[in-house]
Amino acid sequence: MSIPVVVVRGLHFSYPDGLLALDGVDLHVHPGERVALLGPNGAGKTTLVLQLNGILLPQEGTVEITGIPVTRGNFTEVRRRVGIVFQDPDDQVFMPTVYEDVAFGPANLGLRGAELESRVQAALAAVGMADRRNRAPHHLSFGERRLVAISTVLAMEPEILVLDEPSANLDPAGRRELAEVLRRLGLTMLMVTHDLPYALLLCDRAVVMNRGRITADGPIEEILSDAALMAANRLEFPFGFDPSVIRRRPWAGPEGSGPKTI
Repeated sequence: MSIPVVVVRGLHFSYPDGLLALDGVDLHVHPGERVALLGPNGAGKTTLVLQLNGILLPQEGTVEITGIPVTRGNFTEVRRRVGIVFQDPDDQVFMPTVYEDVAFGPANLGLRGAELESRVQAALAAVGMADRRNRAPHHLSFGERRLVAISTVLAMEPEILVLDEPSANLDPAGRRELAEVLRRLGLTMLMVTHDLPYALLLCDRAVVMNRGRITADGPIEEILSDAALMAANRLEFPFGFDPSVIRRRPWAGPEGSGPKTI
């Protein structure tokens, strides 16, 4: 078994109004895993992923990224290793040109000249946006802006990619194009989503949260085939989607392993 790149132990977090968002969360993510973080609104999913690069800090418990504790003194290195792509690309795409947006992070790390150019070009090429480098972001479609937002994160060369509702507000072509990009990336991925078919398409493991706790963890096909587990955690497929199309994929784990219900 590989050494996990994300280790969360006994994580608790409450907001100032007293809302308990995380109630003793334990989680391990290993290199190369693609994990869907599922659950109803208010389950604590976004609060959890914001702990992974120090946007929020634990009130109890610990978070480690590739062995580095997520603490104020380690923010620079942790945030280089964990790239978060927010649901609204306009939260990350704000410079006059696409090039300047993608160059912003590496430039702040001190990259200049040919090294910076190479980093930006590689990040844009990875998402198919190299020909948009001189465009103004507000002239791009929503789907294109989302791809540029991903490239701003890729330019930092992270080891872990966190995506918050990546398929939200995309048309069918945009969903397909984004899925193709994400499948090509050789990164450990943690995807927060309500889009169960999209999670099934892209992830091999599902972690289910409800009321601040992890309630199930296992192969995604088995999680999404468990009607009782789905109902207990307010998970539903879109109207008209036939869950019988779920088929075991060769990398989904041994037969009979089953989801771990917690």
